[in-house]
Amino acid sequence: STKDKPVLLNNIPDAEAFISGAEVAVIGFFQDPQSPGAEQFRRAAGQVAEVPFGLSSSEAVLSHYGAAENTVVLFRTVDNDRRDLDMSSREVDAKKLTRFVRMNELRLVTEYNPVTAIGVMQSSLQFNLLLITDKMSPQHPERMSKFRAAAELYKGKILFILLDSNLQSNERVLSYFQLKKSQLPALAIFHTPDDEHEVVAVNDISIERVQDFCNRFLQ
Repeated sequence: STKDKPVLLNNIPDAEAFISGAEVAVIGFFQDPQSPGAEQFRRAAGQVAEVPFGLSSSEAVLSHYGAAENTVVLFRTVDNDRRDLDMSSREVDAKKLTRFVRMNELRLVTEYNPVTAIGVMQSSLQFNLLLITDKMSPQHPERMSKFRAAAELYKGKILFILLDSNLQSNERVLSYFQLKKSQLPALAIFHTPDDEHEVVAVNDISIERVQDFCNRFLQ
């Protein structure tokens, strides 16, 4: 719960378990847990309910992760990546820290929007699979359940992305893939180094259908 955040991490095993237990985990490394930066970190922790926040003042933990003092590190399991933010500057407050987390968090399925776009573009994964669909559709929960299950099979290889066709900011993505709303839902797979991509309209999402589409493109 929010009132229990951040979790105190006093040793390396606790820190490792904390990181491995979530898709996205944030740890603040502060030698002085009462410093102004640590206080801003606590405020941000209370504003991002679904992301676990941990705090460590242990020199062993700092050394283990190669983290500088007064640094916040975001760990992502989906592509085994991390992002560091220096909290030494007084200009970095809870609001900027919250935005840092929102910009860089990537999950098994990441919803694409103007904030998460930065994290998506900076991901180390070269393959992106988009489910382009209407989130307001009655079939959306079932589609997402199957899409998420398929994402588990490609963790570390393909970044799975949800793109809501209702958002005006996403219209340019539909235009890029030459899709009309009447052709949705659709799957679009994209190879970032060379812009190679493939698109298929799908009335019904199934794990097998997603697997077949991904495997053919990877081959």
